Amino acid sequence: MPLSKVRAFLDEHHIKYVVISHSKAYTAQGIAAIAHIRGQELAKTVIVKLDGALAMAVLPASYQVDLLALKKVVGVRDASLASEREFKQHFPDCETGAMPPFGNLYGIPVYVDETLTRDKEIAFNAGTHFELIRMEFEDFDRLVEPEVLEFSTRHSVPSEREPALVL
Repeated sequence: MPLSKVRAFLDEHHIKYVVISHSKAYTAQGIAAIAHIRGQELAKTVIVKLDGALAMAVLPASYQVDLLALKKVVGVRDASLASEREFKQHFPDCETGAMPPFGNLYGIPVYVDETLTRDKEIAFNAGTHFELIRMEFEDFDRLVEPEVLEFSTRHSVPSEREPALVL
C-alpha cells in the first residue's frame, strides 16, 4: 500500500517516475548494491528529533547525518536520532526504515543534504524494503519543498593500505 500513496501523489501532480523493484534489503547501502545504484545517488530518510519534534533528514546512502551540523544549521538546541518507537506510528502505511522522503505527506519537515542537489535524479525507498522510486530531483524539490542544508559526512571506507580502526 505505501507505494500506492506515493504513486497517487506523484500521479496527481503529473510527475514522471520509475518504480524499481528489488529483492528485500534493509540498509541503504545494501539497497543501492542490489538495485545497481551508486550509494551517492540513492537517498535515505533518517528520522531525527529537533528540539523534541520529528523531522526527516534526507541524504545520500553513502553519507551519514552529522547531528552537530544539523543542529547548527537548523538552529535548534537539541538534535538526536529518533527511535523506532518514537516515529513508527507516524508512518502507518510504511515498513519501518523504508519511509519515502515526503514529509509533506506526513506533516513532518524535510531537510535535504545539499549533496543530493548535485544529481539530476533522486531515488528513494517507496515505503517498503523492496521498492524504490526514481524521479527528477527538480520535481521532488518542487513537490516537497525541503530545506536544503549541509549536514552530512561521507562514510569512510578504509583502503587496503589504511587499516580500519577498531575500538
